[in-house]
Amino acid sequence: MQDASPPSPHHRFDFAGTKLEARTSGALWWPERRWLVVSDLHLGKSERMARRGGALLPPYETAETLARLAAEAAATEPACVLCLGDSFDDLDAQAGLGEAEGARLAAMAAGRRWIWIAGNHDPGPLALAGEHRAELREGPLVFRHEAAAEPGGGEVSGHYHPKARLVASGRRVSRACFVVSGPRLILPAFGCYTGGLDVRAPALARIAPSGTALLTGRRVIAAPLEALESRRGAARGGGGR
Repeated sequence: MQDASPPSPHHRFDFAGTKLEARTSGALWWPERRWLVVSDLHLGKSERMARRGGALLPPYETAETLARLAAEAAATEPACVLCLGDSFDDLDAQAGLGEAEGARLAAMAAGRRWIWIAGNHDPGPLALAGEHRAELREGPLVFRHEAAAEPGGGEVSGHYHPKARLVASGRRVSRACFVVSGPRLILPAFGCYTGGLDVRAPALARIAPSGTALLTGRRVIAAPLEALESRRGAARGGGGR
């Protein structure tokens, strides 16, 4: 009897000698090591914007982002969670983490390795438990917040909040995406309210001129970067730079 189970909505691919999975949520799963990798949580973004006199947004994005992260941890049961920088929107946002949110983070971290990589919005949430690194090399992969001029191996980074536009099933869609380009793998922002930068914008096209975009959503869609629509002047809606 043939297996009638539906195909996975996630996308498995080879990168730098490893087998990885781009998940529909924007998280990266490394099954061999049981590592769950996320980037650019930007916890506390709405609070930071209100504090600085910006737009007033519903203050729920921290709880929603942590709920999404908890769902991924429950689905994959990782041995290690790696956060690739800009985990908080700024240092004061880290200090303002609510008691309930702090307890949820502590519960997720219990019994597993948790690594915070420093970002440009925060140097890593030093007040929280876990390992704190500027970058980390594990096997053939190097994890850092922002892509380096010389990747130095299979580089996994975030920072740019990449988004892509294409026509699927007769309609135009715009989604956050992974970018796989030679020795570089750039993750989408995992946090809510983060906005994004078009994959064909100059800042991204310089470091990832060709390769594949893996669009997130109900299922991951793979598309060549060269085939994607360019949104001229596309702006990041609160990005990581």
